[in-house]
Amino acid sequence: MLKGNKSLFMVLVVALVVCFAGTAFAAPEISVKFAGQNPADHPATDVMNQIAAEVAEKSGGRIEIKVYPANQLGDYTLVFEELIRGTIEMACISVPSQFDPRLELVYVNGFVRGYDDVKKVFAPESWLFGKMSELIGNLEVKLLGFFVEGMIGTGSTKAAVDPLNPKVAKDVLVRVPNMDVYKLAAEAMGYRTVTIPYADVYQSMQTGVCDGVNGYPTAQAYTALRDVLKHWYATNYSMECLNIMFSGKAWKALKPEDQKIIQDAVSRGAAKSIEMAEETDAKYMQMMRDYGIEVHTYTQEELTPLAEACATTWEKLEKNMTKELMDEFRKNMAPGK
Repeated sequence: MLKGNKSLFMVLVVALVVCFAGTAFAAPEISVKFAGQNPADHPATDVMNQIAAEVAEKSGGRIEIKVYPANQLGDYTLVFEELIRGTIEMACISVPSQFDPRLELVYVNGFVRGYDDVKKVFAPESWLFGKMSELIGNLEVKLLGFFVEGMIGTGSTKAAVDPLNPKVAKDVLVRVPNMDVYKLAAEAMGYRTVTIPYADVYQSMQTGVCDGVNGYPTAQAYTALRDVLKHWYATNYSMECLNIMFSGKAWKALKPEDQKIIQDAVSRGAAKSIEMAEETDAKYMQMMRDYGIEVHTYTQEELTPLAEACATTWEKLEKNMTKELMDEFRKNMAPGK
């Protein structure tokens, strides 16, 4: 009898295990493709994975977010188009300006001059967040948060001439993104510029098509270009900010409670990136030094001439970004505001 009871007990245990296992590993009700542009070992990809894990946990496995780093679903321009169409649901990418030049607003150079500015400028309640949310929303894409990576600098295969003096030609041809904000700022600081697709930057530096890059943050430069970099200039003239976005069509199809789960996870990841920006920069600059790259750092006072040179380009941005927007930008974002 005892043996029979024991057997029955084991059958019940196995049945319960199978039942719970079936619940834990049931096929998700919602599957979300989460596209990223950075390598798998990049801090942005780490945060994307953390968001996916939190959403899976908080939804009890009902929502599955699949992370695709390193442009696996296409570069950021293509991914943004797919967000508009609804064929990719979620992304942590640079926001392109081909649909609206005003989206370059988040990349204007010269207004972020230190890490203390970052916590104010990129917070969810900030003017910049509200304005970018409005502009992106006009394209049927929802802005969920900013991933703030760190300060932008210049990396090169050869030494720049008098890097802190914007009036001196640097004798370095740098690749810049295909945006006026970057081209004008780089040239204002004394660099010659060329536009090269993001995917071709490494090979272009390796073969001498260009001498360096302008517009890269420290972690991105290290993870993507460390084998070709010889110098890193921490010129801190802007802050790299990726946009964590959701397709408007896909967002509207979600239940309010599921929207909240995703938004909460993104908000936590974004806040963490803001808090970690300075530490992330320091970490990757040390990794650069350990790798043999010569790292040049400066005080905020030493960098003031470069920031002021970048600010001289703001008026030129009115042509594509409109005077109305740039007036609003100057009112809310000029240093000291």
